[in-house]
Amino acid sequence: MSEDKEQKPYRGRIAPTPTGYLHEGHARTFQIAWGRARDRKGKIIFRNDDLDQTRSRKEFTSAAMEDLRTMGIDWDEGPDCGGEFGPYNQSERAEKYVSILLKLANNGLVYPCTKSRKEIQSFGMKAKDGNEYLFPQELRPRGKKFTNDQVSLFANWRFRTQWSEKVSFLDGRKGEQTFEVGKDFSDFLVWRKDGIASYELATVIDDHLMEITEIIRGEDLLISSARQSLLFGLLKYQRPKFYHCELLLDEKGRKLSKSERNLSRLFS
Repeated sequence: MSEDKEQKPYRGRIAPTPTGYLHEGHARTFQIAWGRARDRKGKIIFRNDDLDQTRSRKEFTSAAMEDLRTMGIDWDEGPDCGGEFGPYNQSERAEKYVSILLKLANNGLVYPCTKSRKEIQSFGMKAKDGNEYLFPQELRPRGKKFTNDQVSLFANWRFRTQWSEKVSFLDGRKGEQTFEVGKDFSDFLVWRKDGIASYELATVIDDHLMEITEIIRGEDLLISSARQSLLFGLLKYQRPKFYHCELLLDEKGRKLSKSERNLSRLFS
């Protein structure tokens, strides 16, 4: 589904994952998101992507809010926390994710998966970028629609992709991007057996409900944008625009880690 050309008021979002402290790469991405919203006289929403309750911690959320404010980054929307806006918490939005999982299952667009990582890797089908193993078509069950009472929330559910389908979008920094199912990615998780929505599903639902018009994220999430584009289309949601920021690397050329809270260069 292509982007709707109708101009809507700009709505961006800041969406940290509170499983560690913000590093400089995150902070710069949020600076860009904030700046693009302000330049367009739009709004910025703060969303706390705390789906993983085993790793998410309130202290990381508090630290992120403090760091963002120190950088001069504010936001326009979120729950009122005594006179100031706090973040929307994905951990409090499970009911919305369940309803969409059921809709996908009712229409035969997802299926439960019990295959282990070892079974998937045994086929040796790596994605083109080499960062993940593709889920083989041979392991996919026959198409089936599921009633609500057949949907267990404590099972892995995968989205049934169409092999060889091309997914394209125009990126605000990198230009036209095209990915192919079966080469760049394949059937991906929309629900995890620990009872929570996957990043892909929760992000699409929330970006739709919050009427986000542009998603700002790191270029390491280009494949996620391609996967999410499929979900936006099949759910008949208007797809936001994308802007993928250049990654910041450490002195050894590696992605920055969340382990240390050090944004001193941004605060100076």
